[in-house]
Amino acid sequence: MYLKESKTVVIKIGSSLLINDNKIIREKWLSEFAKDVRDLLRLKKNVIIVSSGAIALGCKKLKLSKKNLKLDKSQAVASIGQIELMNLFKKTFKKINLSQILLTLEDTEQRRRAINAKRTFENLFNLGFVPVVNENDSIATSEIKYGDNDRLASRVAQISSADCLILLSDVNGLYSKNPKIDNSAELIHEIKNIDDNIKKIATRSVGEHGTGGMKTKIDAAKICQLSGCYMAIANGLVNRPIQNIINNNYCTWFLPKISKLDARKKWIISSISPKGQLIIDDGALSALKSGKSLLAAGIKEVKGQFNKGDHVRILDKNMIEFARGLSSFTSDEISKIKGQHSNKIGNLLGYISKSEVIHKDDMVKV
Repeated sequence: MYLKESKTVVIKIGSSLLINDNKIIREKWLSEFAKDVRDLLRLKKNVIIVSSGAIALGCKKLKLSKKNLKLDKSQAVASIGQIELMNLFKKTFKKINLSQILLTLEDTEQRRRAINAKRTFENLFNLGFVPVVNENDSIATSEIKYGDNDRLASRVAQISSADCLILLSDVNGLYSKNPKIDNSAELIHEIKNIDDNIKKIATRSVGEHGTGGMKTKIDAAKICQLSGCYMAIANGLVNRPIQNIINNNYCTWFLPKISKLDARKKWIISSISPKGQLIIDDGALSALKSGKSLLAAGIKEVKGQFNKGDHVRILDKNMIEFARGLSSFTSDEISKIKGQHSNKIGNLLGYISKSEVIHKDDMVKV
């Protein structure tokens, strides 16, 4: 039900779904999963795939065991496996336009980088492409790694303002007890609050190819709940796993605590120290009141020094604060283009850039 109502869907594939314990690639499974993605695209949904498997496929190619790999060697193996992974997707996802995005922890934690990533996702959707996201294991050090793609997927869902995140794994969802050792265990279908009892149930388990267990999925759910995003843990080992969720809903859903809009507003308004101020004219004020973005033409004055992605205040001509937002330009750039029509920005700056100084999605009225 939640999946049907979602416009943007992030789907995370675990390594165990792509390659089995005998190091055999599950090409048939991936082909069936591609049918699920095609169905979602036909329903006009935006789809992002967060895929594990680069290191596992690199190990397969090099005939290595992942268990004893040191960080520096695993980075090289990831670099080799990444090409194998994308070739596998390209071979299997026929007639689906794919792109590749490699992210590090810093890309999702720093606002400026996060905004750039969000714009990239939006442009790829508009071009009709499905982004395949992976952690940039070839350059990330242990201190700046997610270490698992569950939390990475939740950050991707947050950045892209996704409505739903599906974590496909080798389990049906979260059970009341460990189903491997207790036959009385029951699948929990919906979770609103992640309390101590839920945390206790989330026992950690690690296979040869995976890097996390239920604990990392619970961590991902926390991020989604505070981002206004639904999240499901579902069994991906079945053929057509997305269709299976839609038809049977046999999985665990984590319900968001706040709406996407409230989450976005909270994120923007939470900055305690805006880096600068933009004073706008009456025309721009009227446009903002009607829900439009802030353009250079309506800016009269720039105060303070700030970078792209920084939090700034928007004031009317009487110096009364109207809104706050995340700037798409530096203060120096805005000083050059203020009061000018958007079609002149390229000539004034010497390079092509966005037309909105602050996009409406990155703005909150105060």
